[in-house]
Amino acid sequence: MKIALVDGHSTGRALVEAVRRRGIPCVHISSSPRMSEYFTRGFDPAWYDACLDATAGPAALAARLASLGVTRVVAGTESGVVLTDTLTHLMALPGNRYETVGARRDKAAMGRAVAAAGLATPLTAEFADADRAATWFAAGGLAEAVVKPPSSAGSDNVRFCRTADEVREACARVLGSRNLYGEPNRAALVQERLHGVEYYANSVSHDGVHRIAELWRYTKRSGAGGHPVYDYEQPVAPDAAQAASVRAFVPAVLDALGVACGAAHTEVMVTARGPVLIESGARLGGGTLPWVIEKYCGTSQTSLLADTLVEPDALRRFDDTAAVRPGELRNVALINSEAGTVRSLDWADRLQQLPTLVALSHGVRPGQRLPVTTDLLSSPGYVYLAAQDPHEVERDYDALRFMESRSLYTG
Repeated sequence: MKIALVDGHSTGRALVEAVRRRGIPCVHISSSPRMSEYFTRGFDPAWYDACLDATAGPAALAARLASLGVTRVVAGTESGVVLTDTLTHLMALPGNRYETVGARRDKAAMGRAVAAAGLATPLTAEFADADRAATWFAAGGLAEAVVKPPSSAGSDNVRFCRTADEVREACARVLGSRNLYGEPNRAALVQERLHGVEYYANSVSHDGVHRIAELWRYTKRSGAGGHPVYDYEQPVAPDAAQAASVRAFVPAVLDALGVACGAAHTEVMVTARGPVLIESGARLGGGTLPWVIEKYCGTSQTSLLADTLVEPDALRRFDDTAAVRPGELRNVALINSEAGTVRSLDWADRLQQLPTLVALSHGVRPGQRLPVTTDLLSSPGYVYLAAQDPHEVERDYDALRFMESRSLYTG
C-alpha cells in the first residue's frame, strides 16, 4: 500500500506523519507552483518517497502514480481537492463521485447541489461585475450580506456588508485579487448573512459511510473593515442537545456533494429555521493540532482518516455517538490589532506562561511585518487552552486578549 497526498500542507502535514507511523509510505503531489508560503513552510520532502508536480497533466500524473504503486490519493488541503478527485477517477481508486467534483470546490455550485437535495442553504448570487452585485443587493431586500471568493478558505477576503456600496467595494476587492491558493477570483459570491450558532463538523467517509470525528462550535467577531475574524472554538460532545440537528444535517450534505471517501470539513449555522449550510470542503479541517484533540477528546479527524486509509473497516467500527467529555478545551486564534514589525518572540514566552496553555502554533519570525488580523493568513497563530475548570480557561483567555490589546506581537 502507498498513499499520495495532494498539497500535503496545513493538517496534511499531520496526516503524513500519522500514515507513516502506521508503516505506510507516501508520495507528495504539488498541484500548483503558486502555493502561499503560509502553507508550504515546514514542508519536508524527506517525509515522502517521491515528490511530484502536476505540470504534465492529470493523465500523465495518474500513470506515474500507478507505476509507483499508489493505491490511495488524498487531499492535504483545499487546493488539492479537484486534482485528488480527478486522479482517483482516472485511476479507478476509492474516491468521491466525479460528476459532482465542481460542487466540492466552487461554493456557488455547492449551494445549488445541496439545495437540490432539499437542504437549507443561504440565498446566493454570483457576479463577475461589482456594480451588478451592488444592484442585486439593493433590489433584494437583504439587511446584510456576506461577500466572499467562490473557491477559497480561512475567511480569505470575506466581508460582512450592510449597504450596496459596501457590497460593491467588497466584490471589487475579491475580483481584483487571487484566493488563498494563488488562483485568480473570476467571480464574487454575495450571500445572505446568516445569524445563529455556527458549528463545524470534521468527518471521515468510506464507501458512502460517514462518521463525524469532531464537532466544534465557532465563536467569531467582526474585525477591521467588516471582516469576520476567528475568535475561538470549542468541542461539542456527541450527546449535547445542540449537536443533534447538526449531526443529522452534515451526512445529508456530504451525500448531496458526492463525498464518499476521505475527509470533509463542513460549516453549518443553526438558525431559527434550523441548520443551514455555510460551506463544505472535501479535505481535513485546518488550523488544528491533532495530538491535542486526541489527548483531550479521544479521537481526531486525522487519526480516524489514517486508520481508515490503512483499514477501511476501522471506520465502520468507530462509534461517533460515544460521549467524550474533555473538560474545557479552547482553540483560540491569535489576533493582532496593530500593524508593525515583530521585534522578538518574547510574546511567545509570555503566552507559554499561561497556566492552561497546552500548545502554541505560530509561524511568526523576528523582523517580519505583521498586519492587522483580518483572516487566516494575517493571524499570528493559535493556542489551545485546557483545564477541568472552565473558569481557569476563561481567565487565561481574558489574559491573552488583554496582552494583545497592548500590542503583544509588534510592541
